[in-house]
Amino acid sequence: MYAALAADAGIAVAKFVGAAVTGSSSMLAEAVHSVADTANQGLLLIGQRRAEQAPDRLHPFGYGRNRYFYAFVVALVLFSLGSLAAIDEGIHKIRDPEHLSDPLVAIVILLVAMVLEGFSLATATRESRPLKQRASWWAFIRNSRNPELPVVLLEDSGALIGLVLAFAGVGLTMATGDPIWDGIGTLGIGVLLGAIATVLIVEMKSLLIGEGATAAQDRALRSNLVDGRWIERVIHLETQYLGPEELLVAAKLAIAPGTGIAELAAAIDAAEARVRAAVPIARRIYLEPDLDRGRSAGS
Repeated sequence: MYAALAADAGIAVAKFVGAAVTGSSSMLAEAVHSVADTANQGLLLIGQRRAEQAPDRLHPFGYGRNRYFYAFVVALVLFSLGSLAAIDEGIHKIRDPEHLSDPLVAIVILLVAMVLEGFSLATATRESRPLKQRASWWAFIRNSRNPELPVVLLEDSGALIGLVLAFAGVGLTMATGDPIWDGIGTLGIGVLLGAIATVLIVEMKSLLIGEGATAAQDRALRSNLVDGRWIERVIHLETQYLGPEELLVAAKLAIAPGTGIAELAAAIDAAEARVRAAVPIARRIYLEPDLDRGRSAGS
């Protein structure tokens, strides 16, 4: 992530220089986009650092949700502000077009930025693939409990699409001699940033409020809590992510009639061990033994 931060900062500087030289609003919008990307990386790193704080009396379950909070700030503030700035600039340039000077400079910078952003996207894709498994990329973004990877994937994908829009705006302006295309490209970048912001706000808000285990994890938890001897079935199971790598598990278990105290303690310990082996991120497990009153009433 440090490499991505440095790359985004360098790209932002290059785009600002290109915008100053050419007067291209598309290039300026992309420069703002890169500033947002740079700030995003910085905030995500801060979130990771603060999430590592040890639990204390005020926060007994730790600070893991800092990663969700800072990712939410990224979506709510930076992408939204970048979107509004680009849309405003695009509307201004469409209403009052200005001719570009040295547009070839913008073309060169945009092409170099495309190569760098393509490399960054390929890296993020490679890191995400083991977690994605057989799911689609959209399903991975919607269902991932890791906030950084979806943010980076959308950020890098949006950056590439934004560069294509900027390239098209500058290229059409050169081809037609009409600078309105540069303004249209800028407006397109603003709409793109707004769409990314909307998706991230929805997803990060859900994570910040608290999401439970995935369907596969839920099945694994239920099957490993039951041993078929002392623990007959799961009466209730509730889960919640305390952070991307920490899952809280609370369950009420139906215990076989006549189970002794020593047998019950051993059965609970064994159930916890099976759960942690099957779902390693289930670090906090609270199990409540109970009689299967529902089954007894129905028999």
